[in-house]
Amino acid sequence: MTEEIIIAGFGGQGVLSMGKILAYSGIMQDQEVSWMPSYGPEMRGGTANVAVILSDDRISSPILHEYDTAIILNQPSMDKFESMVKPGGLLLYDPNGIFHHPTRKDITIATIEGAKEAALINRKTFNMIVMGAFLKLHPIVNMKNIHKGLEKSLPERHHHLIPLNEKAINVGMEKVVVVNKI
Repeated sequence: MTEEIIIAGFGGQGVLSMGKILAYSGIMQDQEVSWMPSYGPEMRGGTANVAVILSDDRISSPILHEYDTAIILNQPSMDKFESMVKPGGLLLYDPNGIFHHPTRKDITIATIEGAKEAALINRKTFNMIVMGAFLKLHPIVNMKNIHKGLEKSLPERHHHLIPLNEKAINVGMEKVVVVNKI
């Protein structure tokens, strides 16, 4: 099993953190992992993305030109990465702020109202709600290892927030909507 993922949005949406938690979770599951962030100098408010590869086999290169999954959190990322999802792949997006929705018919398209749901829990849980939606559609790491990934990636002073993050993941799993299933 190999899953090549791009997570893209604005800086401050937790894009890099989501990728880092997935990467650590994959490590805890004894998978080979690549985590390759990309962001501008402005970070918060600018665009950011991270390519994550989780694999049972060695990873030959972290550089990708197409992806099994794209997790899209803003319009510039939709414009850039929709065409890079492999046929048969998954495009998961938060429709908040998306004006040109995906039109491809050869991929599965799903939505998660992450921003709306985060407003009901804690706005900082947005990325974990989106990750829960992804894990519902592609359970490539189990919750036990997600917990370990949260412990590894969050500073110890924030470990009291792990239950809140796990609650947000569960909300994402419950609220994801598949728009186009292939």
